[in-house]
Amino acid sequence: MRATRPILMAITLLVAVCATASAKNNGDRTGTIPASATARPDAREWSGEDGASGHPQMTAAAIRQAAANFQPCLDGLYPMAARHGVSRMAYQSLTAHLSPDLRIMDLMDSQPEFTKAVWDYLDILVNDKRVANGRAMLEKYRSTFDAAEKAYGVDRSIIAAIWGVETNYGAIGGDRPVLQSTATLACVGRRQRYFRDEFVAALDIVNRGDVKQEKLIGSWAGAFGPTQFMPTAFKRYAVDFDGDGHRNVVDSTPDLIASTANNLKKAGWASGQTWGYEVVIPANFNFLLADHHRKMTIAEWERHGITRPDGKPFPRPGDHAFLLVPAGVQGPGFLMLPNFKAIMKYNPAEAYALAIGHLADRLRGAGPFAQHWPRYERVLTRAERLELQHLLERHGFDVGEPDGRLGLKTRDALRDFQARIGHVPDGFASAGVLERLRSR
Repeated sequence: MRATRPILMAITLLVAVCATASAKNNGDRTGTIPASATARPDAREWSGEDGASGHPQMTAAAIRQAAANFQPCLDGLYPMAARHGVSRMAYQSLTAHLSPDLRIMDLMDSQPEFTKAVWDYLDILVNDKRVANGRAMLEKYRSTFDAAEKAYGVDRSIIAAIWGVETNYGAIGGDRPVLQSTATLACVGRRQRYFRDEFVAALDIVNRGDVKQEKLIGSWAGAFGPTQFMPTAFKRYAVDFDGDGHRNVVDSTPDLIASTANNLKKAGWASGQTWGYEVVIPANFNFLLADHHRKMTIAEWERHGITRPDGKPFPRPGDHAFLLVPAGVQGPGFLMLPNFKAIMKYNPAEAYALAIGHLADRLRGAGPFAQHWPRYERVLTRAERLELQHLLERHGFDVGEPDGRLGLKTRDALRDFQARIGHVPDGFASAGVLERLRSR
């Protein structure tokens, strides 16, 4: 499902917005922004320029060379398809009219140029209209949600939230033929090995008759359907819930809802539990504890002064959670439970999972977050994010490979730098922190 629901996703002020996408999850959509969050017109012509990633296979010359070799590349992929039961005749029929869509090369490398803060991202994806539409969908398909919830144990509001965030309940879902997109990415660009599996899986879906080729339309990375399944994720998680003999997440609402629920169940969703809680962090809190890898019981977090904004008790003080502070000391905190990780397996980005959890809560009747975001903060440009990483590296901190994305290693390095200079080590990449790095 979505890695590529590709919704391109680089949300800069949220440190670690993009965790590394796993080719094993349904969305090695590369931590991308949902289709419903992007409304830019999509020019169909490739720019002819080098990609922003700097990868040797993303230079303009390498892209042109790979495109010129597109047909031999496709011919070479047949043995993979044959191992999945696709006959030579079917393969030739399904690939005969394919040509590379090089515009995808611009889209593939455009994530780092996005400069949305986490609060702006949430504003787009979680709003009153989307909440109202989601409640209407829950009511319209009440019996199907009842059956899927009983079968898989996944909260219906989470399923509806994914549907809403991914494609605005099916209103926006991409307009590219999945076979063409995945074939392009299997033969051109920096992720050919990964997309060969996606291409072959897409062929298998059509060959088996689950989704007709003309209906297999999706994002530039090949995610399709209202909840944006990547082809390999479809093969792993899609179910025939309406009993018609096909797994069709495009035209069958029962298959769509149940398949999405099955995906989350297989990702480890704990039935009857929530995803996390908005929390208030005390002024004297040790922000070095705000780490994905540092899990404590909620009771232990309470002993560190963590409370809920409304003063209500936590319902399950024995649950283990980690603390997420996407805007540092200036914004709200969140205690994240195992179900938050299950959502991140659907799309490996914290901002995405936070939007899903928050929208699901709103669908159940909760209000907006109680605390304010630091909307006065200026968003760092991609060049500034890259500069910040290089400066941290120069000062001896490990940020991995500088790429302009503020991932987990960058956040850890930033916290260590802040602690060294006597600042609150919240890992928030502000313009002020960048200035301090420049001045040292």
